Amino acid sequence: MTDRDLKPLAEEFSSGKVYCANCRHCKLVKVANGGESQYQLRVRCDAGKWRKKLGEEKVHKYFTVIRRTLDHCDTYEPMGEAQDFLKELRRDLPIKDELYT
Repeated sequence: MTDRDLKPLAEEFSSGKVYCANCRHCKLVKVANGGESQYQLRVRCDAGKWRKKLGEEKVHKYFTVIRRTLDHCDTYEPMGEAQDFLKELRRDLPIKDELYT
């Protein structure tokens, strides 16, 4: 990862947003896909903050969760210093959706 790749992330931190990926309520879950033994990784908010318009729980793809932000969250519990945590997470996340067995 180059400094150019990190610049947008550093600029985003000045906005004061809450990054869901850095919250203790952000949980990784397995979602069945196709066959009985196949699944994909998804992320959900166990505090119930991610909802669709009709009230159904929303889940996000594992590799895109770093983009999920809120202006304010009353249940936000950070897992560490946001910029360092998200920098490492961005480096470690897969770049595409993967199917597991």
